[in-house]
Amino acid sequence: MDTKAIEATALSIRSLSMDAIQKANSGHPGLPLGAAELAAVLYGEVMKHNPADSKWVDRDRFVLSAGHGSMLAYSILHLAGYKVSMDDIKSFRQVGSKCPGHPEFGDTDGVECTSGPLGQGVAAAVGMAVAESMLAAKFNTPKHTIVDHYTYALVGEGCLEEGVSSEACSLAGNMKLNKLIVFYDENKISIDGNTDITFTDNIEQRYLSYGWNVFRGSMYNVKEIADLVATAKREGTKPSLIILKSTIGKGAPKAGTADVHGAPLGEEGCKEAKKALGLPENEQFYVVPEAYKYFEEKRKEWAQAQADWQKTFDAWAAENPELAKKWKAYWNQEQTGEAALPEYKVGDKLATRDASGKALNTMADRYEWLVGGSADLQGPNKTKVNKDDGTYSPENRKGRTIEYGIREFAMSQVMSGINLHGGLRAFGATFFVFTDYFRPSLRVAALAKIPNIYVLTHDSIYVGEDGPTHQPIETLASVRCMPNVQMLRPGDAEESAIAWEMAVASKDHPVLMTFTRQAIAVYEKADKDWKNTVRKGAYVVQEGSDSPDITILASGSEVEMSLKAAALVPNKKIRVVSVMDKNLFEAQDDAFRAKIMGNTKRVVVAEAGCRQGWEGYAKKEDCFTIDRFGMSGPANKVAEALGFTPECLAKVLAR
Repeated sequence: MDTKAIEATALSIRSLSMDAIQKANSGHPGLPLGAAELAAVLYGEVMKHNPADSKWVDRDRFVLSAGHGSMLAYSILHLAGYKVSMDDIKSFRQVGSKCPGHPEFGDTDGVECTSGPLGQGVAAAVGMAVAESMLAAKFNTPKHTIVDHYTYALVGEGCLEEGVSSEACSLAGNMKLNKLIVFYDENKISIDGNTDITFTDNIEQRYLSYGWNVFRGSMYNVKEIADLVATAKREGTKPSLIILKSTIGKGAPKAGTADVHGAPLGEEGCKEAKKALGLPENEQFYVVPEAYKYFEEKRKEWAQAQADWQKTFDAWAAENPELAKKWKAYWNQEQTGEAALPEYKVGDKLATRDASGKALNTMADRYEWLVGGSADLQGPNKTKVNKDDGTYSPENRKGRTIEYGIREFAMSQVMSGINLHGGLRAFGATFFVFTDYFRPSLRVAALAKIPNIYVLTHDSIYVGEDGPTHQPIETLASVRCMPNVQMLRPGDAEESAIAWEMAVASKDHPVLMTFTRQAIAVYEKADKDWKNTVRKGAYVVQEGSDSPDITILASGSEVEMSLKAAALVPNKKIRVVSVMDKNLFEAQDDAFRAKIMGNTKRVVVAEAGCRQGWEGYAKKEDCFTIDRFGMSGPANKVAEALGFTPECLAKVLAR
């Protein structure tokens, strides 16, 4: 190890970080000043990567879970030779910058994920490690290893306090993800002061109880950091936590205090820090020349490492042409098999969750790279992948069904990590009302344009006896208002199958699909091209006429309810529209929406959720919705008590 070059790199990270934060008059200098050595060792000596090809599939991944310390990442990416220029560094936290306040996937070359609010980054790193192990089991052969990389993450006290890190790290220990190595920047400081005021956990014992290896060292002994990583790799049956004792804001006048956590040092503070660190006091954005020289040589090594891997890959592909064909399909998300969607006839009655389970397995037949599971609700969610691959475990890395346990938040972030890693596509499942458990992760997935697939059953008051805690009311509206999220609520078994096709087709946004617990009938569709029309959000189920008296806009189980209610009002011409995706329908042009709505005199909305979002379509009294929490009892009795029946809807139509 070139210790002098590593120290020059760490010094340069501190220089760039404090100046960028000061210039922006905004940012968190504490972590990059305190953990600069770790970044220098990781990118210089430990990680397998190549800045000339930041998407090299067998690169090591690094996730800065403590994303507020983003200048640590931007500084080392710049020094290592990624597409982060000095001008980018100087525009830190400015509109349109490649160096935003927190790392954002897609904005910055070399940033592996939008780590988002604390704790979510390390949970995504767990997903990346899962993906690596799955792909290694699938594609490595006794003669050639083409998937063999590690996932690293840096966490701080804030990450470890957030519950999602506990969920994800517990899962990682259970899965024995031995190629996951997490560094804990133990500086004992948060915004409000010393962490002892709120956080006195024995982290070492906590992670040992999770089934991790735990090692301790100093942030400022660069050889020790490299040795600890090597030890973690040798002890390769468990994930590893490396606790590095550090000083927040090292070198700054108020180092070791909360004052350096989340505010610029000030011009005088920067000068004092530079003096203490041995940097030119009056020079801005100074890089020690040895750091640039060091990485210039390293880039030659990394390019050669990737070239050597490519030779191995080419030899593997030549000897395993069928596997090579699948490899291409996995990474390009192409079809790997043929399977037809289940067929139904009008009048067939089944819960759409059952239809979803059948469609899922059709998708699993078509796309071998589709993996996923449920948050301990595999039976109710109908998410078992009925293939010979079995369940993913330390003994069966080829398993396609993932048992997440009761960890909805972690499940969602692990999905994000799997999808960000590439080569696989992940889905996850729970009850619809438990969307609230993973909502922060859904938001980050939408922001980062990650195509997670969520299977959400028990979608309304028809959950029944479990009562109001399990009966979603506001959930549809709250998900629909989130940008870049697709919300699908199919009305029968046939629509459920199309919903799955739409979900798998997504490339740049998460998709949520909700399904019923109760059985509902497959209905006849007036639109004979409905399978294509519905992909625009809505289609006509019952024509009524070109100029209906009433057009009912319904979603999910309320399409069947609307058909029944319309039959009870024979003196009116009633059109019934299935709105499977309200936002997508609204995104269509005026002509399409007018064609679907018809030249109607009146619009009625029917949906087993709150009215919010439908006000632009119908008057308050014409919104047949539920604007209160549910109640416990048999589903039909709950519906009767709430006045949510076809007969009650018919009274609205008859007015």
